[in-house]
Amino acid sequence: MVAKIFIDGEAGTTGLQIRERLSRRRDIELVSIPADKRKDVETRRALLNAADVAILCLPDDAARESVSLIENDTTKVIDASTAHRVAEGWDYGFAEMDRDHGAKIATSKRVANPGCYPQGVIAFLRPLINAGIVPEDLPITVNAISGYSGGGRSMIEAYEKGEGGNAPFMPYALGLNHKHLPEMRLYSKLEKTPLFQPAVGDYAQGMVTFVPLQLETLAKVPTGAELHAAVADHYAGIPGSFVDVAPFEAVEKLPGLDPQTFNGTNHMRLHVFANEKRAQALLVAVYDNLGKGASGAAVQNLNLMLGIDGSTSLAA
Repeated sequence: MVAKIFIDGEAGTTGLQIRERLSRRRDIELVSIPADKRKDVETRRALLNAADVAILCLPDDAARESVSLIENDTTKVIDASTAHRVAEGWDYGFAEMDRDHGAKIATSKRVANPGCYPQGVIAFLRPLINAGIVPEDLPITVNAISGYSGGGRSMIEAYEKGEGGNAPFMPYALGLNHKHLPEMRLYSKLEKTPLFQPAVGDYAQGMVTFVPLQLETLAKVPTGAELHAAVADHYAGIPGSFVDVAPFEAVEKLPGLDPQTFNGTNHMRLHVFANEKRAQALLVAVYDNLGKGASGAAVQNLNLMLGIDGSTSLAA
């Protein structure tokens, strides 16, 4: 049976990327809305209710409206907006978050696709907290850089036209209230909201997140090898995982930390660096903000919800 997929908001960056990944599939039928009907509520209502899965690539309020227009109990939803990421009744769409989480997504009717930045943070902290190595109340700082595609159409156009200076490194969210903080805290299992400082780079796509850890205040200070082993053990137990853990090694510089390393793929690589004398560690995740950070994750979740191999039409 061919599944009908409606991408509500397919003209945006995330929607276009999802459509590109799905365009050659024979097991699905992509249903589109005419350009002149994109804001027509009744047309959207009909398409949403006719779909087996609706993927919402919309601003938050529009995503909430789309969900309200679904009048049946059969249309499944993947919401790529921020609207439902910490909402009751929605499953978080980071399939590798727990060993059984992919199976949970597979049976879900409402999946909130993760934000790009939080996945790299959750990928480390949740396994470490679950293992009892890092406490839930440890103060956490996160630094990150993303390609300008993460800022949506207006930022993409500004950078590609050379407007606004195109700084090679432009920090933002300096009010320390980024929209990804609630999911970052909740799914990492943190008691306190992290201090998060992101930046935009003068390149199209690709992302690196950094989580520095000051471990000397802990009753039992873990070694870098112990941190690495706990994270590696978590992902070794997840079949079909797109997340891998780099070998634990002492290096001063590593070419693989280029944020563009995994562009065009759904891959995420985790690195652990440590200085035992100072009881300090640095957790680094590298992935594509449009791949595992957005559209790739949505397709992975769609595959799971359709009951097929999660890697279908995704480059690892």
